[in-house]
Amino acid sequence: MFCSLTLLVLILLIPPSSLQVVALWRRGNRVSSINACQQSEAADGGLTVRCSGLRLTQIPIGLSNYTTHLFLNNNRLSSLPAFCFSDLFLLDELDLSHNQLSSLEPGCFSGLAPSLQYLDLSSNRLTTLDPAVLGGLQVQANLSQNPWHCDCSMQMAVPQLNVDISSLEKVICQTSDLPNLGAVGLPLVLLMQDWDLCQSVRRTTDFLTLITMFLWFVMLMSYLIYYIRHNQVVARRHLEYLKFLESRDPFRPDKDLL
Repeated sequence: MFCSLTLLVLILLIPPSSLQVVALWRRGNRVSSINACQQSEAADGGLTVRCSGLRLTQIPIGLSNYTTHLFLNNNRLSSLPAFCFSDLFLLDELDLSHNQLSSLEPGCFSGLAPSLQYLDLSSNRLTTLDPAVLGGLQVQANLSQNPWHCDCSMQMAVPQLNVDISSLEKVICQTSDLPNLGAVGLPLVLLMQDWDLCQSVRRTTDFLTLITMFLWFVMLMSYLIYYIRHNQVVARRHLEYLKFLESRDPFRPDKDLL
């Protein structure tokens, strides 16, 4: 009862145009914790909501449908459930940087495709891109500072993503299925130009490889020519030796005697 009265007094004292109190998560119908997100109204009527650095472990609920800019950076979010932003159909910018995100469930950005322009997922713990998660978004995304693992699934996912190509240039391989080939530290898009990650073979042959192949071919042809000529000489000598033996055969009848 006392907590309810305190909450009512706070709501009455704070003007609607200034900071508002937002319920950050619920358990059933009971509010288990309340933290303050800063909200400000733009000239076009949209809301900018800042919930940065509040140690959130879940996406806040009760956000206005008029939210156009949502900042959830510097929290403790580890996953995004499906449809967690589905009511924010006017959202233009979403900042999820500097969290602990390692899992993005398919459909977590459902409903945002028509409006979202910028998505910041930098400085998290993401290792792979799933087309079912980002496939419907046509956004400019910041995907840097994640421990990306470049493998066959990543190679298959990239062509299905509609994110800005400049966003993919920031997907740096921290680990890879290509051992000891210098893949670590390279952007995924550059690695895919030279390698087929599903078969661990090069797509293209560089100039040095061509030179090496040419030298091996020259050496092989030289050896074959030498081998043929050497065999011809040996065969000629062997034939001459046989003729000599035939002329020295004591059992062959003498033509003069016949």
